Amino acid sequence: MAWSTREIAELAGTSLRAVRHYHEVGLLDEPERRANGYKQYTVAHLVRLLRIKRLVDLGFSLPRIAEMGDADDHPESALRALDTELAATIERLQRARLELGFILEKSAPTDLPPQFATAAADAPMSGTDRSFVTVLSTVLGPKGMAAWVDLMKNPLIDPAGAAFESLPAEADEHARAALAERLVGFVQTLYRQHPGLSTLPADAPRGQEFAKRTVGRALRDIYNEAQLDVLKRLGTLLDAGPSHRSPG
Repeated sequence: MAWSTREIAELAGTSLRAVRHYHEVGLLDEPERRANGYKQYTVAHLVRLLRIKRLVDLGFSLPRIAEMGDADDHPESALRALDTELAATIERLQRARLELGFILEKSAPTDLPPQFATAAADAPMSGTDRSFVTVLSTVLGPKGMAAWVDLMKNPLIDPAGAAFESLPAEADEHARAALAERLVGFVQTLYRQHPGLSTLPADAPRGQEFAKRTVGRALRDIYNEAQLDVLKRLGTLLDAGPSHRSPG
């Protein structure tokens, strides 16, 4: 009994393209040809093709099937390894479904990791803030992330912060200096309420310097010239420590 390529593909529940590909990669031996040039597949070819299809359906890649060869009817070690991989995949998909459910329920942003997305869902963020937090999520370690999440869940509201967000690029020297002065008390209070902010990049996976450089680049991209100038002035005032006196 012999079958054509189309017939054996139909018997195995696969496609002509798949059969031809298995020939190309060496998984399925080429059959003999009839006098008219058509291939004639045997029972052995069908059994091999069904085995390949079964392993593919289970999740094996073609290179791994090739490694097994065709002599082992029960590749236990390979099956157990695949079972372990599938268990890990199922766990990952279950976590993904939980996260997806939260995103759908809370209309949470998809560009933030779960911790930040949870906090952002309860405290709406501006586009600028969200962009900055997204960058932070790529460089902070677990402790730094936890400190920022705490800030997002318990934000400090201050007119100086709102003034900084709305500061136009053309703000003059006086406006910049005055706003930096106003922000000193705000930031000092912020650090007292959220002490983890003072050591934010301490456990950054790629090191504190890398985290600082990345955040610095993000700030230069997100904020305008006047805002960046205010941040620079603010840093100088904060470095002055207790000796600095904000005008009354």
